[in-house]
Amino acid sequence: MPVPEPVPRSGSRASRRPPYTVGAALLLLLLTGCAAAATAPGPGGTAPAAVRTGAHAPTGSTGAHAPTGAAGPGAAAARGPAAPTAPRGIRMLGQTVRSAIPAESRQALVVTGNSPDSSEATAVLYTRDDPAVGWQPAAGPWPAHNALYGWTDEHRVNDLRTPIGVYGLTAAGGLLEAPGTELPYVQSPAFTVSGEGFDGESLEGSFDYVIAIDYNRVPGASPLDPTRPLGEERGGGIWLHVDHGGPTQGCISLPAERMEELLRILDPAKLPVIVMGDGAALAR
Repeated sequence: MPVPEPVPRSGSRASRRPPYTVGAALLLLLLTGCAAAATAPGPGGTAPAAVRTGAHAPTGSTGAHAPTGAAGPGAAAARGPAAPTAPRGIRMLGQTVRSAIPAESRQALVVTGNSPDSSEATAVLYTRDDPAVGWQPAAGPWPAHNALYGWTDEHRVNDLRTPIGVYGLTAAGGLLEAPGTELPYVQSPAFTVSGEGFDGESLEGSFDYVIAIDYNRVPGASPLDPTRPLGEERGGGIWLHVDHGGPTQGCISLPAERMEELLRILDPAKLPVIVMGDGAALAR
């Protein structure tokens, strides 16, 4: 199957090589994003503390005065109960994005792109084991790559941009055996990849571990499943996979050891999600 070349862009990107190719024919037939390795796929915080003013001895009274700021009799009762502490949110996320995270989710991998057109990003895993406390950073920050031309609110086949949004992480797979994960995991030679990326880097081993991102796919199905609920033109096969040192077709890539760590941490009982986009998009 011939591999279409991306439209050249101004600057250094125009000199980059054509999209990479996959050795496995099955991937070329089924997938349309990085999975095909060729084509198609108020920040939270705490409430301000109550202002506390101590009671002082009346002006003009005899004897020693209470030190400035010292609390006199009955001051505690006058202050009332302390203000409650609000659950901690994920600092860089705006209200619209935060509200898209399911209330039941207790794990969120936040991938923040450097800019709308950048292929470089940073990933941090957050957990929310105690709803009263809120989100806490659990792993990262990790370096990451996204698509060659950055990000988009409406991903299309071959646009070489990563879809912005909040998506479930419900299935995994790879060329190698599972490193110990609670996610459903499919080991298959169909994850074999070869060729070169946009910067001439080798792609071998990129799909040793993958986690399917639930963009335009059936949640819980194998990463190799070809079903596209939004239609083929909206792309698919968007994965988390092993970083190969350059931009992707639409996926998010992490260093191999970080992919292993993430697979061991993610727990389907905690309804893990990925929150991804450039910084401005995530601040909405």
